[in-house]
Amino acid sequence: MNQSEERFVYLFNSYFKKTATQQETNELFKLITSSANDEHLTMLMKKSWDEIQFTVPLFSANKSYEMLNHILHNGKQQLEAIPSQTRIFYWKKYTAAAAIVLVGSFCLYFSLKQKSLKQQLIAQKPTKVLHDALPGTNKAVLTLADGSTVALDSAHIGILSKQGKSIVNNTSTGKLIYTVGDSGEEAMPQINTLATPRGGQYQIILPDGSKVWLNATSSIKYPTFFKGKDRQVEITGEVYFEVAKNPAMPFIVKTRNTEIEVLGTHFNVMAYDDENTTKTTLQEGAVKIRSGNWSGVLKPGQQAIQSKQNGNTIKEVDVDQELAWKNGLFQFTDDDIQSIMRKVCRWYDLNVIYEGKIPVKQYSGRISRSVKVSELLNMLKYTGVNSEIKEKNIYLIN
Repeated sequence: MNQSEERFVYLFNSYFKKTATQQETNELFKLITSSANDEHLTMLMKKSWDEIQFTVPLFSANKSYEMLNHILHNGKQQLEAIPSQTRIFYWKKYTAAAAIVLVGSFCLYFSLKQKSLKQQLIAQKPTKVLHDALPGTNKAVLTLADGSTVALDSAHIGILSKQGKSIVNNTSTGKLIYTVGDSGEEAMPQINTLATPRGGQYQIILPDGSKVWLNATSSIKYPTFFKGKDRQVEITGEVYFEVAKNPAMPFIVKTRNTEIEVLGTHFNVMAYDDENTTKTTLQEGAVKIRSGNWSGVLKPGQQAIQSKQNGNTIKEVDVDQELAWKNGLFQFTDDDIQSIMRKVCRWYDLNVIYEGKIPVKQYSGRISRSVKVSELLNMLKYTGVNSEIKEKNIYLIN
């Protein structure tokens, strides 16, 4: 390895270890975008790829292999045979993709279909940010049985109320906890509702100990303690459940068009009104889905989809992708720009306005939900999606 090759590998490794200075980052981008020897550069990227060690797989080996081929060679030149199980490819090993589109220290890769590598490397400096939006935070509104509301924020920490037999406590970490006491008297459950606005998320521990995570613009309606033959809740938006086991009292989740029955399991439900489908994704355990006259049982790693256009189906999915929001990430795989922007607008409390034709390409990528919206949009810019932020609007310009 000559001196220039050593320099490239050093810059690349420093970049992924987050130790590179801004000057070194600029030097790395310049080497990539100005290289006169694409074949030689690709060889170095592959070599750096193999030398960087990561242990957490984010995509299957086949999917990672396919995506790397796409961005490196646009499907025209393929890498050698599909790697064996001992050579699993990981997201953070996308040296070529990441070096092209990473900005700052956030690991994001967007594959743009129908564009060659050189087209993606055309220098596009980020637009000067005149307006920006911060990411969402832990915030929600609790509606009590008498109709009164409590904004859950730093001003309301500690015991909020006694609802029937339950004590309601709000923590400083964005979690609402219901604790059922023994009042020594018969009481009827009261109904409470927890709702997150755009730009908000929250957690709740229900009276039975079940843990629930609410994404932005979501809600859950539940009794202050469970009584009877089952445990019923109603939701809107996107909600993740870790249900406490109680075989004698099944847990039922209702959405606008679906009923989900479980005994004790971990699963995610996406049922936004502005989406064309309702999706239930099972992480562990088993659930039974009912939608109209249709019913099905999910196994771990499967997703039930209810769609007005395509009916009801069950398929295998990447569970990590479906749960990315809960783990503080945006993650897209072959998503269209409208689907991406719906997620972005919910989290940043913004609106999107399309100026010109709406891009029909598909994008894949991953980025922290803790970044400002300008950073996410600048990432998209490298794929040819131009945008401006003005007050509460994102303008996509094509």
